[in-house]
Amino acid sequence: MLSEHLYHSTMDGRFGLVHISPMTENVLTLVIATTFFVASHFILASLPVRGFITQKFGESGHLGVFYRVSLGGLAWIVIAFSAARYDTTLLWQGPAILAMVPVLVMPIVTILLVCALTSRNPTAVGGEKFITDPKPQSGITTVTRHPMMVGVALWAASHLVANGDLASVVLFGGMLVLINGGKLHIDNSRRVNLKADWGPIALTTSIVPFWAALQGRTQVDWAGIGLWRVAAGLALYGVLVFGHPYFAGIPVMMH
Repeated sequence: MLSEHLYHSTMDGRFGLVHISPMTENVLTLVIATTFFVASHFILASLPVRGFITQKFGESGHLGVFYRVSLGGLAWIVIAFSAARYDTTLLWQGPAILAMVPVLVMPIVTILLVCALTSRNPTAVGGEKFITDPKPQSGITTVTRHPMMVGVALWAASHLVANGDLASVVLFGGMLVLINGGKLHIDNSRRVNLKADWGPIALTTSIVPFWAALQGRTQVDWAGIGLWRVAAGLALYGVLVFGHPYFAGIPVMMH
């Protein structure tokens, strides 16, 4: 049970009290769904479990189980969040200008997602085959070797800043746990499976965007990223802004 009141920052910078209602059944369901989604990813991607399923059903069998469980868990989260987001529980309420954070961050997110889905990346699912490329570190991988996860992390963090209700904290906080732990897990898995082949990738790329380039370990391959991916990412951003009232239930707040 949550405390009945919590101090919060008002729009003019003052602090006041926000009423906190007890955790509802809908929010509890969202907690369970988010926990299942996060835990199932770590369990199915762990080396012992992945090795067991792959030995029994092959690599395609493991991917099949992983994708089915992931899609089922994601559907559960969407349904649970849709019900829980109308809960009155509020953990904090910051200045209205915070609504601009996801507005400004999401174009970067959509560009990263487009790059991740259209680029050859040895850290992506099934990307081990790209290890034999003459130059596997090209395009978006010269910015970050985890463009998908960095994009999702920025999505979750920016929405967490702008939304202080309990349902949002559970959802976006859970996604941050999954993504940040997942990046480290993928690197460890690639290091174990690829052995010496992982060394050049780890040396010339970074998890943190542009970090390898700033350290002089690589040069950003702007040509490999391509203007068309940037344009496609911005187009996707426009679609999300237009569709936000329909799939999220609220319009994008642009102040």
